[in-house]
Amino acid sequence: MLSSIATNRRSLGRILDHLGATLLEKLAGSIMDHHALGGVVIYDSADDLVIAERSIVLGVGVHDHDGICRLLRELGNRNAAALVVRAPITVDASMTLAVQRSGVTLLGLVEGASWTQLVAMLRTLLAEDDIGGSMTEFIGGMPSGDLFSLANAIAALLDAPLTIEDRSSNVLAFSGRQDEADLSRVETILGRRVPERYLRSPESRSEFEQLHRSEDPVFLPGWTLDDDEHAMARVAIAVRAGEEVLGSMWAAVREPLSDERNQAFADSAKLVALHMLRFRAGSDVERRLRADLVNTALEGGPSAPEAAGRLGLIGRPVAVLALGLNWTAEGAGAADSAPMHAASLQRAADALALHLTALQPGSAVAVLGDRAYAIVPLLGNAPDHAKRTHLMAQGFLDRTGQNLSALIGIGPLAMDGGSLPNARRGADQALRVLRHEGGKRRVIAAEDAYIDSLMLDFSDLVAARGNAVSLPIARLLAYDAKHQAHLVKTLRYWLNAFGDVSIAARQAYVHPSTFRYRIRRVSAVSGLDLNDPQQRFAAMLQLRLLEVRQLPGNTQEIPDACDNTVELGQ
Repeated sequence: MLSSIATNRRSLGRILDHLGATLLEKLAGSIMDHHALGGVVIYDSADDLVIAERSIVLGVGVHDHDGICRLLRELGNRNAAALVVRAPITVDASMTLAVQRSGVTLLGLVEGASWTQLVAMLRTLLAEDDIGGSMTEFIGGMPSGDLFSLANAIAALLDAPLTIEDRSSNVLAFSGRQDEADLSRVETILGRRVPERYLRSPESRSEFEQLHRSEDPVFLPGWTLDDDEHAMARVAIAVRAGEEVLGSMWAAVREPLSDERNQAFADSAKLVALHMLRFRAGSDVERRLRADLVNTALEGGPSAPEAAGRLGLIGRPVAVLALGLNWTAEGAGAADSAPMHAASLQRAADALALHLTALQPGSAVAVLGDRAYAIVPLLGNAPDHAKRTHLMAQGFLDRTGQNLSALIGIGPLAMDGGSLPNARRGADQALRVLRHEGGKRRVIAAEDAYIDSLMLDFSDLVAARGNAVSLPIARLLAYDAKHQAHLVKTLRYWLNAFGDVSIAARQAYVHPSTFRYRIRRVSAVSGLDLNDPQQRFAAMLQLRLLEVRQLPGNTQEIPDACDNTVELGQ
């Protein structure tokens, strides 16, 4: 474990202080720089390198010696703080020289750790001061909510590696010296959660029962799994706030603690509880504050420039994304499932925030109503903005897979804060198109959804006014309903093929002669003059509106041909 060498909570020294030897190792360069880091960026060799100053760049897929040296030189020109590559690599004299000339520290991601885990850890450490004032509250001499520093302090008191976990056995923070523990502890740190095979074991269930019954530290002897894997002994204590169990602390030991250290552990649990409560409250306050800022910036108005400034969006092109879940629960069941939907949406928003922050520092995500909005500041060349935004959104959906049925609409680019309301409207319109499609597509930009969005708006207008289809289309609908015919489909095929009978017949899977007969029946029954472009346009528009409103002609009660109208909204 590296010693604490930096006071800035967003400095490279603090990152290495907490993650060194567990996820990261210094390969070359200095970590004595106390300047604040600018964020985390994932390097993509196929994309333009766009980073904020003092960024940590994750060199995913950068393995060869020459490639690392070239990237170091490029990052030095952009004033990056560090480059992370997958260890092990050989650092020779030429690579050391490249590090010195660039001023970029070279770090190694240890074997067995994933890039996703590293991004999550880095974001946790760097996000503490993103919003709010510069004054830091202290509890027990530790910055409020800084569980990593607290874990290190308690580990020093106990002389044992320590983890702080929530009620679901997710790791909130850990100390150094984890290499002194067993395989389960290493897996716990790398996965940020106790492995399932341990949680399912009878021994583990027994440990949690003891832990929750006792207010004092509990010594838990080591035990062996079925595959002869041995788990070291632990001393654990539940972290409580009154009757509520907030989480637990686990120290890997080889023998029971002394009475003095047991008392220190018990006292530390009370301190950790204060930090966890403050951290939870701070997270809630931060989430509400960020949501208010995002909402104010997107709504426009007199307060929008100040909100955009606090979000760091002044003078930068911005993309607005609207994320919604493809919910199918409607009617009576929707109210019952509303809390579940809200929780799912918040998890999706948190995942999107993690994804975007790693790719584009300064991104802001907030849940507003039944959707989440992301405001993403963009760097680099303007022609690449649309493509880059689409790739970021698609990459998030690809990573979450079908477990999260999310849809993302992308608004038009906002070149300044005053354009944000228009970008939001475009994102909302694109999201509505995706929801109407029922998940056929999962991401779309406003310009690509323009016509579909217009048709949905037109359909709303028709329904609100109670407008009806014209007499010719009404006659076709009535004829199909009465005779189980397909004249409406025949007209659609013909219009979609621009009157080309051979193409339309192939789409309808009938002989061209049969199709010609049917199109003559269309004209005879409806009275349409298919040679009149105005009548063709009117028929195409009305048929499209019927599709938008999802009204198949053969499932509705259609009046006889003598009736003049059929309501579009029925």
